[in-house]
Amino acid sequence: MSLRHRRAFLAGAVTSIAAASFAPAFASGEKARSLAFHNLHTGEHLAVDYWVDGGYQPDALTAVNHVLRDFRTGEVHPIEPRLLNLLARLRGRLETGAPLEVISGYRSAATNAMLRGEHEHSGVAAKSLHMQGMAIDIRIPDRPLQLLHRTALSEQAGGVGYYPDLDFVHVDVGRVRRW
Repeated sequence: MSLRHRRAFLAGAVTSIAAASFAPAFASGEKARSLAFHNLHTGEHLAVDYWVDGGYQPDALTAVNHVLRDFRTGEVHPIEPRLLNLLARLRGRLETGAPLEVISGYRSAATNAMLRGEHEHSGVAAKSLHMQGMAIDIRIPDRPLQLLHRTALSEQAGGVGYYPDLDFVHVDVGRVRRW
């Protein structure tokens, strides 16, 4: 890992820890929040308890940031803890332990610009929340995509995009909207 990437990685970890300390808890008495990911582009798998006994786990957040990095550039960025909480709620409501299959997590500005250029009419936003670690494109292998879409919409926690032809749902923790 180059010095520049190492510094960005460490800065991202510190930012994640600081942001996580301000994120609201789910319910009193909750012991742990868990997530599992399968990054389809890198082949990486991660199963992690990212919140335990009332606190976010710095090593777990660092691992999540790494597995959801921009796979094209290797750039790591802090993932918003509210997004992790949304994903955990979705898995819980869908009653699945299956990993979230990740199509796109964090995106660097360079990757986002490249995707906008390649897919002019695909809906890649110029100021995508992927670039802030606040969005993810996913599917869950043991649940119908339409069910994931409906469940995400019912959360009213941010934006939800439905891409059945590409086999994924976009969720983010920006303003509530749908497409």
